[in-house]
Amino acid sequence: MSRCRTIAIANQKGGVGKTTTTFSLGVALANAGKKVLVVDADPQANLTTYMGYFDEDNIPVTLSTLIEGYIAGKEIKAEDAVLKNDEGLFLIPSHINLAVTAENLSNAMRREDAMKECFKELKAQYDYIIIDCAPSLNMITTNALTVADEVIIPVQSQYLSAVGMGNLLESIAQVRRKLNKDLQVGGVLQTMVDKRTKLPTTIKNIIEKSYGDIVKIYDTQIPFAVKTAESTSKGQSIFAYDKKSKVAEAYSFFAEEVLKDSERKRRRNALAKGECR
Repeated sequence: MSRCRTIAIANQKGGVGKTTTTFSLGVALANAGKKVLVVDADPQANLTTYMGYFDEDNIPVTLSTLIEGYIAGKEIKAEDAVLKNDEGLFLIPSHINLAVTAENLSNAMRREDAMKECFKELKAQYDYIIIDCAPSLNMITTNALTVADEVIIPVQSQYLSAVGMGNLLESIAQVRRKLNKDLQVGGVLQTMVDKRTKLPTTIKNIIEKSYGDIVKIYDTQIPFAVKTAESTSKGQSIFAYDKKSKVAEAYSFFAEEVLKDSERKRRRNALAKGECR
């Protein structure tokens, strides 16, 4: 049985660090010896660009290609879409055509299962699959939540970012009820934190008061840093661009939290199935 854990990085609000978190967490887990596949599930293809693939028009197979194949009832070979970058991370890239694919998917049979079918052969090959979701609750995001084991929610340390979590949590609850009963909320990750102000503590208190009984807030806080934005134009993660930065250090700590949570969940599931003594 595969031990692959599939994580959706989701928040319907843009600009909260989803793509940076997907790439940085993926590299940090790869640095810890895990084999990691990241999936760009956003038509803007920011993750694809961030990882150094600047001309997505010349990428022959993307997530859109795979899902269109599912819609057409063709045999899907997801490994044909997988690229490997210089930092040891594997990628299923995106393309702007994914926006059209999302519309086409709305009329397809078993439309919520497209991504699950595309990835089913891949799960045995990876320790982690991390999906960078678009800043919307569309059919592609629903697919990501359907295939995922858990959701990590990056939240920028701003008031409106925190109070907007309710809609996302309700969407997650609906997917859990109707499509994926095993879906869990891994936790909330505070991003772009400026520790010179009191705002991050205020935001954390708001999240704890509003949602603390149903979601975990990770101990790690990702600091704001100009070098993170600079790294995106170079096609490098923060680890390759500035491995001694506070952001790289924070994402390493965050990866440790994710690994510990995964091990706890694995052991708990094994005990429930009588596989562990």
